[in-house]
Amino acid sequence: MKVIVLAAGIGARLGRPHPKPLTTLVHGPTIMDEQISGLLHYVPAEDICLVVGFKRQMIRAKFPYFAHVENIDFRTTNTSKSLLLGLREIGDCDVLWLNGDVVFDHHVIGRLIAEINSCMAVNTALVDDEEVKYRTNSDGTIAHVSKELGDALGEAVGINKVSARDVPLLIDCLEACDDRDYFEKALELAISRGLKLYPVDVSDLFCCEIDTEADLAMVNVKFAGSAQ
Repeated sequence: MKVIVLAAGIGARLGRPHPKPLTTLVHGPTIMDEQISGLLHYVPAEDICLVVGFKRQMIRAKFPYFAHVENIDFRTTNTSKSLLLGLREIGDCDVLWLNGDVVFDHHVIGRLIAEINSCMAVNTALVDDEEVKYRTNSDGTIAHVSKELGDALGEAVGINKVSARDVPLLIDCLEACDDRDYFEKALELAISRGLKLYPVDVSDLFCCEIDTEADLAMVNVKFAGSAQ
């Protein structure tokens, strides 16, 4: 299995002068340090690929020992195109990918790896209007995934896995996305074309996507004890 970390964006809502994944947390490591630490429980460093864009030289300097793919159009494209670049680089294998601003208990990764099918980590305890939400079919697979979804079962947390057999379909759907679409748009399209995507409930594990100062503060409260 290979891992793609989507770290090309500007992170405008948090408003840092550096890539958001390089934001330092209260206990010392950066967001990306925390991510890499969790991922290395399950995959070797050579199987991790970072998709970079905004001030990419800073991420390259801090993490030179990982593969890097450049999204040179990071100002005009979104995560659908960054993921597409990463998948084209990796080739045919199971792929786990995550947004570069998610801080998580490493057991989240373990649960997705344990699921043999293509899957999405979800939190059923939260259904925020601003987050990506999902509903399921009668067979338990995901029927819809979107920010605009009503009557949702929970939220997607920004960590996903696709089996090797489903990679070509996902690539086709990412290519069909508009430049500004999030990768969830491609998942929605792939589901309509037959992708069986299973929710993996991680509600009992810490997992937070840092979009705002409030999100960062919540994560820092989590780690404040280890900073003592």
